[in-house]
Amino acid sequence: MFTGLVEGVGRVVRVARKGRDMVLAVAPLFEMDRCGIGDSLCVDGVCLTVTEDREGTYSLDVSEESLSRSTLGMRKPGDTVNLERALRLSDRLGGHLVAGHVDGVGRIALKTKRQGSWLIGIEMDPGLSRYTIEKGSIAVDGISLTINVCREGYFEVNVIPQTGKETALLDKGPGAAVNVETDMIGKFVEKLMSPRDAQPARKKSAITLQSLEDNGFI
Repeated sequence: MFTGLVEGVGRVVRVARKGRDMVLAVAPLFEMDRCGIGDSLCVDGVCLTVTEDREGTYSLDVSEESLSRSTLGMRKPGDTVNLERALRLSDRLGGHLVAGHVDGVGRIALKTKRQGSWLIGIEMDPGLSRYTIEKGSIAVDGISLTINVCREGYFEVNVIPQTGKETALLDKGPGAAVNVETDMIGKFVEKLMSPRDAQPARKKSAITLQSLEDNGFI
């Protein structure tokens, strides 16, 4: 679990395909406490597990599923990526709850400077729009941002100078691909509010009062 408050950027050192999967090696470009083997590290919004640490360069396995849902398959050595270590229960939750489970890839359609900030408009799968609301939260390349405008297949966010300085998002322009994760709370609410007949049928239990009595439990 993450907050969407990116700690800094890292540089892709190595990319290696393993069949349909991939191994990504990333070196932080900022002072970051060491990650242990098995720790979670959010890379451009994708939750990955550290499998190797070579003097501060971390290797991470990327599954076929993660490659199909994100931009990580487009990364190459020299690229910069956003990094965030997993949330601890004692940390302040300054952003919002980010799972690191990317819903899909969006495209930057608008990038305009407004005073010291940047207005970014992003096109995405229209099916994800049901989880976006004005002033709600969304993660773009792992960055927790507030939605200013949303309509079907599109939303706009502001990137303040501090966020722009600490992340790699402003390196991208119109047409660039970004990872999008919508707010998980909306997904749970939708699931809970869906009609029961729209949800998978539960298997009927074989345990009955009669069977409990027959086997001496009651």
